[in-house]
Amino acid sequence: DLVLRLDVLHKLDRHRGCVNTVCFNTSGDILVSGSDDRKIILWDWESRRVKLSFHSGHAKNVFQAKMMPYSEDRSIVTCAADGQVRHAQIFGSGVETKLLTEHEGRVHKLAIEPGSPHIFYTCGEDGLVQHIDLRKESATGLFTCKPLVSHSFFRTLHLNAITIDPRNPNLFAVGGSDPFARVYDIRKYKLNGSSEFGLPVDFFCPIHIVDDESVGVTGLAFSDQSELLVSYNDEFIYLFTKDLGLGPNPTFSSQVSDSSDTGGLTADNFPGLPSLNVESDIKAAPQSYKGHRNCETVKGVNFFGPKCEYVVSGSDCGRIFIWNKKGGVLVRVMEADKHVVNCVEPHPHSTVLASSGIENDIKIWIPKAIDRAILPTNIQKNRDHGGNEVLNEQSEEEEDDEGDDSTGLVVVGDLDEDESFGSETFCNIEIENISGSESDGDVGNAGSDAFFDTPDIDNYSGGRALKAVEIIQMIEGTCCNSSCHLMPTVMVHQMMVVTLASLKTVPVEVSTECEE
Repeated sequence: DLVLRLDVLHKLDRHRGCVNTVCFNTSGDILVSGSDDRKIILWDWESRRVKLSFHSGHAKNVFQAKMMPYSEDRSIVTCAADGQVRHAQIFGSGVETKLLTEHEGRVHKLAIEPGSPHIFYTCGEDGLVQHIDLRKESATGLFTCKPLVSHSFFRTLHLNAITIDPRNPNLFAVGGSDPFARVYDIRKYKLNGSSEFGLPVDFFCPIHIVDDESVGVTGLAFSDQSELLVSYNDEFIYLFTKDLGLGPNPTFSSQVSDSSDTGGLTADNFPGLPSLNVESDIKAAPQSYKGHRNCETVKGVNFFGPKCEYVVSGSDCGRIFIWNKKGGVLVRVMEADKHVVNCVEPHPHSTVLASSGIENDIKIWIPKAIDRAILPTNIQKNRDHGGNEVLNEQSEEEEDDEGDDSTGLVVVGDLDEDESFGSETFCNIEIENISGSESDGDVGNAGSDAFFDTPDIDNYSGGRALKAVEIIQMIEGTCCNSSCHLMPTVMVHQMMVVTLASLKTVPVEVSTECEE
């Protein structure tokens, strides 16, 4: 009944850019937020008062900010689009920030060891997972995540999410640009590097998407019962219990790519990598949660309720979706942003939610409505450029089919004269100065075919078709075209999985190097 009475208490409006992260402290009386404006704000969310606002020290958009537990709310760790991981300490005289470590590429998420004021983990688009102890001078690089042999266009996996099991803090999960959520046990790590710690202790993935190269993980969360929640782009959200794990060496009925198809990444070159070449035991299907759309940004996912009774997620349509965890029934849909909702953060003790997205504010939700809410009759809705609602007349079956459509083209359409590159739109979302250091935004995709169906995607290439050679050069880091460097690396991954035949349809010259 409380979920059906959730309504906006008020908005917290002080940031000057998209709010990419919101997080309550342990006691729940302070909310920490970070934004494209690179600022960190500590809110007394009940009174709407800003307790403290300071510059994070990051050169680009802040993607996550969390307060360390048992630190008297004076220790905050952050990660950002500049690849940096930073630590802010609050003193009576001010705030001191310092660089802890760096990744080669953007860092979307970090995970704090439950109950520890010192230890947390980070993961980045470079595939590296790092362990940081604030009592030590330097971070420890644990491993670089490798794709499975059959998903090995790259030697590393671009990581979007990391989470720690609160019931067993030795276990943590990561996910990124392939369909597998990987669980690792920190107890297997040895300082001398002699162990095979980089190999997961378990894999989780719905069987029907194990070979889907267009699907990747954007969000992860563990429940208090060690259930793992996995959110996919252009797919659904799935709940895995431990018995649904595929084991440390998952095997499926699938062809094994040879070395010519995988760029040399084979079981011979990396003997620790599992191969997908034999029949697997059929597993029970994980619970799924449907109705939202996750295509345009890197969205998180969360549990909600004192016993994790609900699952919550944002959506590209600007709404918050709430499902019953058991059974996956959609119980609530709430308008929360004119464009996209990326973050939905539950309060640690009360029936309170904080949400944020492309808009510059944070919305606080509490059960204050007099009447119980009912589900809208048509939740398949898109937005036009002005943020106005455009009803989608497709049936649910057609919507499901749309997510399965596959086009191999890398053609980027024409750019209107009044739509200058690097300004207002990305996949029909208004954002400011996408090309500037202050507003690259936490905008990415874990490998979605639907990305190429949006008219504004041409903003990434200056309104022309990308040359195949530029795609290769972006992978190698040698492309000199400035517009290419703005393209999310996960989009580059998507381009590399299209067929050569599709590349040849691009109406530009393809060099001999690229054909080879």
